[in-house]
Amino acid sequence: MSTLDSIYSDQLEGIYDSPTHAEGAKGELPLTEEILRERPSGDMFGMTLNAGMGWEPSELANDGVMMISTLAGIRSTDGSPKALALHTGGYELGVQLEAAAEVFRENNKLPYATFVSDPCDGRTQGTIGMFDSLPYRNDAAVVFRRLIRSLPTRKGILGVASCDKGLPATMMALASQHDYPVCLCPGGSTLMPTCHGKDDPGEDAGTIQTIGARFAYDEISLEYARRQGCRACASAGGGCQFLGTAGTSQVVSEGLGLAITHSALAPSGTKIWEDIARASARALVTQMDKGITAKDIITEASVRNSMIIHAAFGGSTNLLLHIPAIAFEAGVKRPTVDDWAEVNKAVPRLVSVMPIGPVHYPTSMAFMAGGVPEVMLLLRKHFPGLLDESVMTATGQTLGENLDWWENSERRQLVRQHLKETTGVDADEIIKTPEAAKAAGMTSTVTFPKGNIAPEGSVVKSTAIDPRAISEDGFYRHTAPCKVYPSEKAAMKAIKEHEVVPGDIMIVLGVGPKGTGMEETYQLTSALKKVPEGYKIALITDARFSGVSTGACFGHVGPEALAGGPIGKLRDGDVVEIIVDTNALEGSINFIGTDPENPISYEEGATVLAGRETDPRVMEDEDLPDDTRLWAALQDVSGGTWQGCVYDTDKIVEVINAGKKALAEK
Repeated sequence: MSTLDSIYSDQLEGIYDSPTHAEGAKGELPLTEEILRERPSGDMFGMTLNAGMGWEPSELANDGVMMISTLAGIRSTDGSPKALALHTGGYELGVQLEAAAEVFRENNKLPYATFVSDPCDGRTQGTIGMFDSLPYRNDAAVVFRRLIRSLPTRKGILGVASCDKGLPATMMALASQHDYPVCLCPGGSTLMPTCHGKDDPGEDAGTIQTIGARFAYDEISLEYARRQGCRACASAGGGCQFLGTAGTSQVVSEGLGLAITHSALAPSGTKIWEDIARASARALVTQMDKGITAKDIITEASVRNSMIIHAAFGGSTNLLLHIPAIAFEAGVKRPTVDDWAEVNKAVPRLVSVMPIGPVHYPTSMAFMAGGVPEVMLLLRKHFPGLLDESVMTATGQTLGENLDWWENSERRQLVRQHLKETTGVDADEIIKTPEAAKAAGMTSTVTFPKGNIAPEGSVVKSTAIDPRAISEDGFYRHTAPCKVYPSEKAAMKAIKEHEVVPGDIMIVLGVGPKGTGMEETYQLTSALKKVPEGYKIALITDARFSGVSTGACFGHVGPEALAGGPIGKLRDGDVVEIIVDTNALEGSINFIGTDPENPISYEEGATVLAGRETDPRVMEDEDLPDDTRLWAALQDVSGGTWQGCVYDTDKIVEVINAGKKALAEK
């Protein structure tokens, strides 16, 4: 029996009676003599294709709108899956896309939809799949731009996305469309599971990623892991419930003016979430009518506004990679590490959400408390002039006009009222005044230490350092001989074998762009939490962290080890000094010699490191895909980590041409 007999065994009656011709679409294309004589053949053939797909022929001359999205999976009309997405963030976006498409058609626009799905950092955590995570962002933005350009008749672009890399990629693509109206519809947040007591609390998607470690340490039972793991995602769509990279990207999109007022972090699958898609579509139509384009919305001032909102929410440090990339695509100045430091010193953290609290409310509750515009109102009141309210936004109005509307809107009143009635939590407990935030012990989020180990900079979520490690004067100080690990795998092995002990400073190398694609090292930071008195351990690395990571963890160290950075020249036993002023948001990380009793100056330390070779154990991971190796090389030429890991075509071409010339002269 042939294998083909079994492949074709389940045959339907009449399958061989298939036609080879059909009548075709009814009606006529709205062609004119001018179109036939003047327009490219592609415009007319596009109409033919559209009629073949079943669109009403008389509407085919309407202005086209391109919708780009990270939609994934195959969802039945009843919501059940026919095929799974890689994460919830892309699974339900079709509902929002359909709602937006209906609005476009009602407004005599012709909607198109194209998709580039995205990976999930949680799914690839601790695997080589993580090596593709950050590089995917650039590739997706490229494909989105190619798809947008593949509709030459477009008059506007709507992006619909939710999560870690797909949402920044979507924003990068929209930002690049300088002369077109653009709008971003955030995909919202996953609902939290209901709490049924301490034995069945309902864990968020960040906490649940530690069930393996907690079970190994006998902290939870097998039954508990099974049940909580099953119900941690309480709705089929949206980004994670904590303010990680997905949630932070959403609030940043609104802070940037690319998303409409009060659209970030909406509870997925709800009526208000679906209505945001309709409202976003109306906003894009308004831009088209007014002649507002991306270059009017994304400016140096609006980029700074987005950084202010990032700080006020206490967002993920991964946006240090994404906001500069969005600015680059928009053709405006990219923020530097000094710009980030300046903003974070000026802006207090006002939002109490997961993962750093102090009360760990889910992000959907922050939305119901008023979300981004509520935070902006507080900044306007307490820090006049901090936000630039003159910037144009996706609504077709300035930020100031949007805030005037929000302050007295029925929407504001009703969402805050509903939050109180359904949860018993007052909105002001989630989004706090500066005075209330200070009284609750909330400090500004991020510090950017520099030093002879990190001359380009590094980042630590200083507000998430364990309070027990911070002195009464607000300083985190740690000086100790360091332990150097040439990979995350080696560091994890050391932790599991109890080689790492309280008081240590861990240096983890080779996990920047060139080593592993700048993988996210959440498994490392979460593992340190399981070490007895792990808060006394510091971690310094050229990798990045998950938005849910906490502790004395210093990432994004630049230059990275494999780019010749000083971090790659540290050796076991070298004495490292860490100082972070969590109040002034200033810090340093320095090599101060090899003898704790006789430290050398920072300048002398820099000289010593400059004279050393990079640790010979540091090399790109043997499993690093060629695609990621190419990305790492291109972004390195383009400025590296602190310039957003972008592709700067002019610089890349310049280096290639110089290289070709040098090779030819050999």
